[in-house]
Amino acid sequence: MLIGSGAREHALAWRIAQSSGLSGLHCAPGNPGIASLAHCHPVRADDAEGLIGLAQTVGAELVVVGPEAPLVAGLGDELRRGGFAVFGPSAVAARIEGSKAFCKEILAAADVPTAKRLDVARAPCVIKADGLAAGKGVFVCHTEAEVEAGLLAAAALGEEVVIEELLEGEEVSLFALSDGRNLIPLGAAQDFKRIGDGDVGPNTGGMGAYAPVAWLQDVNALVEEVNRPVVDELARRGAPFVGCLFAGLMLTADGPRVLEFNARFGDPETQVLMPLVEGDFLEVLAGAAHGELAGTSLGLSGQAAVNVVVAAPDYPERSDNSGSEISGIGAAEAAGALVFHGGTALQDGRLVTHGGRILSVAATGPTVADARERAYEAVGRVSFAGAKYRRDIAEVASG
Repeated sequence: MLIGSGAREHALAWRIAQSSGLSGLHCAPGNPGIASLAHCHPVRADDAEGLIGLAQTVGAELVVVGPEAPLVAGLGDELRRGGFAVFGPSAVAARIEGSKAFCKEILAAADVPTAKRLDVARAPCVIKADGLAAGKGVFVCHTEAEVEAGLLAAAALGEEVVIEELLEGEEVSLFALSDGRNLIPLGAAQDFKRIGDGDVGPNTGGMGAYAPVAWLQDVNALVEEVNRPVVDELARRGAPFVGCLFAGLMLTADGPRVLEFNARFGDPETQVLMPLVEGDFLEVLAGAAHGELAGTSLGLSGQAAVNVVVAAPDYPERSDNSGSEISGIGAAEAAGALVFHGGTALQDGRLVTHGGRILSVAATGPTVADARERAYEAVGRVSFAGAKYRRDIAEVASG
């Protein structure tokens, strides 16, 4: 049983559905795209009681939790108490994402390099809301005016504020799967957080991504340097991390520095990693949930993948724009793309927008340039009123 309703969960469902060991796939609540792969049930991701009842009804042997908010709220603990194997951390372990201050504490104890914490907000710096903010709680400030605006915006989220030094370098997302003791590297991707071409405008949940990251030479060594000490420290504290541990890194002239840790798969990165994964993905998820990751393995193909997010016209200022009919998905898929639904709904038999990041259009190819060309060709075949997307996803990486 897969929990969630976004493009990340659609990509996970697409990969899980290819496993030879799958006897049935259920999703709560799912979306119209996932419905072609799984039985979808109208139970919200934050309804722990309803999800436990559903898991009992369908006889779930494994529950995979996609979004971060239910994990931080303790959904993994509730499901485990209900007797289910869960791929997703406990509430205590999920604090690595749920609290920036807790993350800093863990990184210091594990001796993992990170951005220096500052006592005073003075440009240049980075201002972060301490808790979850759907990717919109980080404010990069180069001027005092931006510092003032960042402090006000962070305060408006109702969270404590963490202030850090502003690091320079290339940013990358690094993923590893953990059973609480053992780790399997899943790969790395680079995402594009700001709404506008050239990395301008406000932060979003992510407007696109590509993989592999050619200039990142040894992903496995980086997982050992960054992810493993955190898994070891959480285990030492009696809070073993079971799930996907996702590090947001800045590769500086002085080496990698952790910007943040997340307690789940990334979105939009999952949409480029899943098409590249080789091996029985479901077997590895089950192995992690049962504490038996040793002996399982995953690899990535030699291909490249690019994902372009097509968003609602007023995203990220609003995420409730809905009701516009979507066309062209079949044409995009006929062009060889994978179209993952992020914010869609069915209305009187029509596929319509349901706010935020509507679709993730992903394509693969022998190089990033090839994958990028195919992805954008497919994006051009999809349409709905006010659709907007960045036109520079993976531009530099494609040469």
